[in-house]
Amino acid sequence: MAFYDNVFTSVGLSDWCKSESEGNLLTMSDFMSKSGQNEVSKIEGTSFWDIPFPSLDALNASCPAIARTRDMTSGLEDFFLATKDAIKFVLDPMTQPLSWALDASLEIFVAMPWFVLIPALAVFAFYVARSIAIVGLVLATFMFFAFIDHYLHAVQTLSIITVCTVICVVIGLPLGVLMSKSNVFKKTMIPILDMLQTLPAFVYLVPLIFLFSVTESKLYGIAIILYAIVPIMRLTDLGIRLVDKDVIEAADAYGMNSRQKLINVQLPLAMPNIMAGLNQTIMMALSLVVIASLVSAPGLGVLVLRGIRNLELGVGLVAGFCIVMLAILLDRVSKAALSRINTTQN
Repeated sequence: MAFYDNVFTSVGLSDWCKSESEGNLLTMSDFMSKSGQNEVSKIEGTSFWDIPFPSLDALNASCPAIARTRDMTSGLEDFFLATKDAIKFVLDPMTQPLSWALDASLEIFVAMPWFVLIPALAVFAFYVARSIAIVGLVLATFMFFAFIDHYLHAVQTLSIITVCTVICVVIGLPLGVLMSKSNVFKKTMIPILDMLQTLPAFVYLVPLIFLFSVTESKLYGIAIILYAIVPIMRLTDLGIRLVDKDVIEAADAYGMNSRQKLINVQLPLAMPNIMAGLNQTIMMALSLVVIASLVSAPGLGVLVLRGIRNLELGVGLVAGFCIVMLAILLDRVSKAALSRINTTQN
């Protein structure tokens, strides 16, 4: 006898529960609970503080017609597996360019000699930040990576971050602009962005593992983009909405249309917020690249995973330190670019 037997009997559902349970096979736990001779006395002696919550498993013990928790999770899994082929049929052609971009970027970054790539990164850093200190940081960081033989893994990580960040900007910037222009679209996107921002990083990988092969680059590319696209969308929307109304009225007085106001007024004034969103997008992409090593993503995360799997403390610590250095480098470059934009506007 289960705790809620009397509840179902009092509301007249005992026959329904019994009819549904006929012909059903009992699990070993169900058999033991039904064959126990002291269950009645145990329930009668249950105190107020020991009343079980009416969960699915507790209710199923009294009424087998009610699904158990494992039945619910199994049903969700069966539904996903049943629709897997249809989902993959739609997503495969849409996401294949992402695999091509990631693979091509990895080949280019890895194929370039160190004496070409490192100066190229330094030139790019100077062009973005206009700071000799930042250029020195870039040179010192990658020379250190090369000195300890972590250069290849660091370049692979940088390659993935570059591709995913560019795609986040290409997709997230227009969506952020659309959010700033339409309150209805913003109200629709906010719950989705909240979900993407609060889901644990590992959860992003669960459905993708069943949809794509572990050898496909888009498996970890999609996860990184979904995880990192949120800040650029949110801060683009915020930046455009914070543009002074007087400036918009002045643009209207000059006869600008909506497209001209967006390109010539709103986006330039919102650029500090957009760059702050870009900085956060880069950081979030880096954090998931490390976790994505669990699903064949190359880079420094592979060394961290090796240190954990083989209990090689030194390998894990050095790789973790390199990730920290790369994160600091990317953060300093993006913040220097943001500071330069702020100075230009002031």
